Amino acid sequence: MPKIRYRNLDNIKVDKTFKEIRKWREERRGKKKDLSFAVPGVTPRVAYLTDNRLETTITWIGHSTFFIQYAGLNIITDPVWAERLGFDRRLVPPGMKIEEVPPVDLILISHSHYDHMHLASIRRLYRAETKLIVPAGLKGKMVRKGFRNCMEMQWWESVGIGRLKLSFVPAQHWTRRTPFDTDMSHWGGYILEPADPGDQTERGSERELLPPHLYFAGDSGYFPGFKEIGRRFQIDVALMPIGAYEPEWFMSLQHVNPEEAVQAFLDVGAEMMIPMHYGSFRLADDTAREALDRMEAARALQGIAEERIKVLGNGETLVMPPADVKHEKGDADLSVW
Repeated sequence: MPKIRYRNLDNIKVDKTFKEIRKWREERRGKKKDLSFAVPGVTPRVAYLTDNRLETTITWIGHSTFFIQYAGLNIITDPVWAERLGFDRRLVPPGMKIEEVPPVDLILISHSHYDHMHLASIRRLYRAETKLIVPAGLKGKMVRKGFRNCMEMQWWESVGIGRLKLSFVPAQHWTRRTPFDTDMSHWGGYILEPADPGDQTERGSERELLPPHLYFAGDSGYFPGFKEIGRRFQIDVALMPIGAYEPEWFMSLQHVNPEEAVQAFLDVGAEMMIPMHYGSFRLADDTAREALDRMEAARALQGIAEERIKVLGNGETLVMPPADVKHEKGDADLSVW
């Protein structure tokens, strides 16, 4: 049976030749960077997060790892508590110790790269009751690793999990964990919405409002899919990557730069952006300070209000207010798991 190789929209290829990789390495040796800035850590609200099952919260652990409380579920995105990736040590510690994380109901994997899917971290978080969601092509590997409560999703597919509607949406990227499995599993982002936006309950004399709609973008270059995601879904908060973009001639097809991240935020029509994918590992030549400064300049140039881009510290928790209840459903099909 032939092996499936997954593709980007419009068949955009992001793989690089050995000659291009060698050119980047040579360039890197000649660069001098100020690495003194570190993303600040914030003491995590462990007791509050352990007790909370009502409020929607977003806690940044670092890189693309978030602890999200949504619709009564404890959710982890792209869990990586690794102290190093290859030869490179982590730049700052995770914002929350893995043993402090409340019991996890759902783990979301955007793609299989090592800085987004750390098997040792997943094992520490995984329980018999935990559901693991992965892109198409990855379930077999995860089941073989012992994660049997696993489901894979295709682009634009949706699934109902309790009071959560989860949709898997495209990104422009690629995958590889060994020399032999390039693009043999897919990549993408996730939309988190209430399972039934029309179902409102009464609490005392006030209606219980629904949680905001969240978009976790995963890892992506800038592509037309952001506008399509914005067309299909109404999004309140976008968790958007801003780092690992330099040199741009090498990285641009697979990683947005800060200006493109801000544009993608506008493309999807979100009300708030939370930056991620910077400051934890040195995956490219840019620094956290450069990424944040360029993002802020792009925000000002676009005339976006300061409060619409929320920069979190490692371990910082953002408690989200309920969303406007006038959201429309996306047009993806919904199944129940």
